[in-house]
Amino acid sequence: MKMHYYPDTDSLYVEFKSEPSVETREVADGLNVDLDARGNVVGFDIDHAAERLDLATLETEALPIRAYKAG
Repeated sequence: MKMHYYPDTDSLYVEFKSEPSVETREVADGLNVDLDARGNVVGFDIDHAAERLDLATLETEALPIRAYKAG
């Protein structure tokens, strides 16, 4: 899983799979879900992320993390 923040558009993309999406659905105002060819979730795009979320802190609980990368 990867998270990409784009300051120029203030959007946060949470990527669950590196597969290409074939369809995007807006599930709520400013929240889009990308789906692969089988209808599985590839990622979420959150518009106006800095207004809606606390981007200063990232916490995880009980994730079986094998690698950590900061960029």
